Amino acid sequence: MGSLRSGQPHTPAVNSGHDAAQSSQGIPNKPPEGRDFNCFAAAPKLTWAIKPRLSKNSPYSCQPIGLVPALRSETDAPDPSLGKQLTAPPTDNPPGPNGMSIDGPAVHPLIAWAVILALGLGIWLIDAGLGARPAAVEPWGWRLFAIFIPTVLALMLRPLPGGACVLLALIAAVLLGAMPPGPGTSPPAVETMETALGGFRDPTVWLVLAAYFIARALIKTGLARRIALNFVRALGHNTLGLSYAIVASDTVLAGMIPSNAARVGGVMLPITRSLAELYNSHPGKTAGLLGTFLMLALYQGDVMACALFVTGQASNWLAAREANEMASPVPVTYSTWVLYALVPAVSCLLVIPALVFRLNRPGIIKTPAAPEFARAELHRMGWPRRGEWIVLGTFVGVCTFWILDASALNTALIALTAVGVLLLCGTLTWQDCITEKSAWDVFIWYGGLVQLGKLLGKAGVFKVFSQAAADHLAGWHPLLLFLFLLLVYFYAHYAFASITAHILAMYRAFALVLIAATMPPAVVLFSFAYFSNFAAGLTHYGTTPGPIIFSLAYVPQGTWWRTGLLLSFFNIAIWLTIGMGWWWLLGLWQK
Repeated sequence: MGSLRSGQPHTPAVNSGHDAAQSSQGIPNKPPEGRDFNCFAAAPKLTWAIKPRLSKNSPYSCQPIGLVPALRSETDAPDPSLGKQLTAPPTDNPPGPNGMSIDGPAVHPLIAWAVILALGLGIWLIDAGLGARPAAVEPWGWRLFAIFIPTVLALMLRPLPGGACVLLALIAAVLLGAMPPGPGTSPPAVETMETALGGFRDPTVWLVLAAYFIARALIKTGLARRIALNFVRALGHNTLGLSYAIVASDTVLAGMIPSNAARVGGVMLPITRSLAELYNSHPGKTAGLLGTFLMLALYQGDVMACALFVTGQASNWLAAREANEMASPVPVTYSTWVLYALVPAVSCLLVIPALVFRLNRPGIIKTPAAPEFARAELHRMGWPRRGEWIVLGTFVGVCTFWILDASALNTALIALTAVGVLLLCGTLTWQDCITEKSAWDVFIWYGGLVQLGKLLGKAGVFKVFSQAAADHLAGWHPLLLFLFLLLVYFYAHYAFASITAHILAMYRAFALVLIAATMPPAVVLFSFAYFSNFAAGLTHYGTTPGPIIFSLAYVPQGTWWRTGLLLSFFNIAIWLTIGMGWWWLLGLWQK
């Protein structure tokens, strides 16, 4: 029997009883040791057959390592382990490739805390020890600044989860007198606590929480998975089409699920991994058959999908709020975010899979089994159930009202009303809501950071630093300064392990410098908001799905970084040409 490269016809092989037993358990067939084997397997009453087609320059041939998965007969029962694999949500703290937590500390917690405390103490002593605090900054504001900057560092080093770090920052701000004085109508301790917790009164914080609950219903009912499988069934006949199906599915879900970790880890990654394993592409020697390409396409497509919708990932709401606080001439809402991102983001999404394919050409280029796999899974799911229709109708209604209404308060009310509808219909239970851990974690850190940022602005901290930077760069042409700072902002993401930390550290300061330099405020604010998202494509730790995908060990770090860097050139070029032209047509440059 020849290899796949031989071009000779292959005789169908029938599974032995032992192999059939393995197949019924979801275990890939293994050929007899010491013999070549058929790459085109068949068996009586097969639901589908697999015949991998390798690219001309593929280093893979048909060796006895089991390139062809076991085929199932029509009488085989659905593999329960496969169903669990496709529907299991991501763990709270999934292991990395070496068994270490990917959400745990970036360095040893003691080292992290030592660096964080040293940074905070150093900033504190600039005022308390040297008396070098800028005159325009309130004393309490400088103390708050000495707490805020270490908090951003804590979000990067992760000695504790993000919500816990922000909660500690709020406690420290109250205990160390880093809160503005109150009106004096209540005891000082009461007033400072009310001020510290004021961020949780913000409607946007509740909007994000409600969006997470709606996303839980999408995943719980199976609607999100059904959408993804339908894309695979329609587009997955070859490897490139399969990547477009994955990217398209994630993009559609980005308009509904505000957590890219839940979207990728809970819906897209299990399906993508199963498709790779369908052709026996596993971490290691066979990763390049299919898995490496699909994982990179999923991640690079996801960071661009995050830029397309304000619901793409949780930090987008933070950027939107920052922009609205800086009096953006165009309010940043669900509809305006999509409108200005539509042409450049979709242009990138149409090309990203093809570029990833060119940079990381997979061994297998034809995937006829993928649509059959999706069809079989959809058949196993059955017709859409009542809960799926309720979630779909609710979400369509939410998006319609979001697009028609630009008020932040009403936007939050619409989302909370949708949650109420899902609870009344029984599609979502209160137990689902209180056990949605990621939602409550985001609620804590988001509400706390909103208040810290608001108070720092009130104390004059951002204005002082942005004015100092503007004075230093006074001789630059506004457009050249815009391009320079935008690129610095983008590639600075190499130093950040989350989009949230990146936005907190640089968004407002860079935007204020450019606005002071007479750049159109709306162009500046929207640009930095969008670039915050796809800058995460540079590294395997740029945003939460990166470590989750990287932990599967399909993609070497060097390959990931090379692909991210090369794609960044393309993405930036599209946004600075097609994107800026689109904004000119919409009149954003004139506002």
